[in-house]
Amino acid sequence: MTRSKDYYAALGVGRDASPEEIKKAYRQAALKHHPDRNPGDREAEEKFKAAAEAYAVLSDPGKRERYDRFGTVGGPGEEFSGFDPTVFSPFQDILGDLFGFGDLFGRGRGGSRAARGNDLRYDLDLAFRDAVHGTQRAIQVPRLETCLHCGGTGHPPGSRPEACSACKGRGEILYRQGFLSIARACPQCGGAGRIHKDLCAKCQGRKRLEKTKSLDLNIPPGVADGTTLRLSGEGEGGVHGGPPGDLYVVLRVAEDEIFRRQGDDLHLEVDLPMALAALGTTVQIPTIEGSEDLDIPPGVQPAEVIRLKGKGVPHLKGAGRGDLFIHVKVAVPKRLSKEQKRLLEEFQKTLKEPKDFIGKVRDLFN
Repeated sequence: MTRSKDYYAALGVGRDASPEEIKKAYRQAALKHHPDRNPGDREAEEKFKAAAEAYAVLSDPGKRERYDRFGTVGGPGEEFSGFDPTVFSPFQDILGDLFGFGDLFGRGRGGSRAARGNDLRYDLDLAFRDAVHGTQRAIQVPRLETCLHCGGTGHPPGSRPEACSACKGRGEILYRQGFLSIARACPQCGGAGRIHKDLCAKCQGRKRLEKTKSLDLNIPPGVADGTTLRLSGEGEGGVHGGPPGDLYVVLRVAEDEIFRRQGDDLHLEVDLPMALAALGTTVQIPTIEGSEDLDIPPGVQPAEVIRLKGKGVPHLKGAGRGDLFIHVKVAVPKRLSKEQKRLLEEFQKTLKEPKDFIGKVRDLFN
């Protein structure tokens, strides 16, 4: 028996090849000889067509059986001509991603499938103290909500669709591109195959309606600038029964006039007169919870830091709080009265090392 075409040879497999081996061989041949990878190469184009034709026969159990028995697909004396573009369906993701075909092989068909609504973002300004202590805020969110009248279908409840006149109900239209016959989703029905003539009286076929939703937010203590709160299901409504998206509230926390925040710690600067820094004193300082007395030990140095544990910002995750760091700034007077100057000079004489700085430097070089 003579065969006009050897489909096994075209794929480089034996007659006993399994369906998986045939599929693998076709994939390799299609990727190797595709015209987009071999522009202007007629030989590669012919090999690509031969591999596609061979796979169209050998991947179908019925066609393969007839080919093995008679050497043709339709029976004795019949030849198989051309190939079905559906042979590409097992590899539409591979070919689409590799050559940029997108939905040329029918991807995306089914325009009436349920689709999830879009996520939304809402920026919320927050005062520093509200972020530390936590608060409640009411916000107004404009969004698209699923039309309740039609359930997001865009058509009157109970209406029956008709077959699309453009694709005759198939949901796709065949286009010729060179030697390929390519199926694309029907632009008139979006790949659904059926269309409604009547539109929903409420949404006029848009499937969703513009509305403003009022939401009460519970902002926990300890949030920081840039903290994002996720509200599940509060985004835009879905279509064709799809679920709604989510709402992401991004907090923008203002800076404070007194405290500087680093993580969950707070930093505060306290100006202290020179004499009190030397003698020690008790001063009243602000904290995030209110005012309290702070004991300054005698001889505190400029830029010295005093740490108060647990006086910072509450941890957003877990128990406890950060700390409060007091940065001491010793204030040196710029102008002195005669009496103040005399007293400081007397004080200077009582020091163990009365030499001034310039005198010490002079001694180093002598």
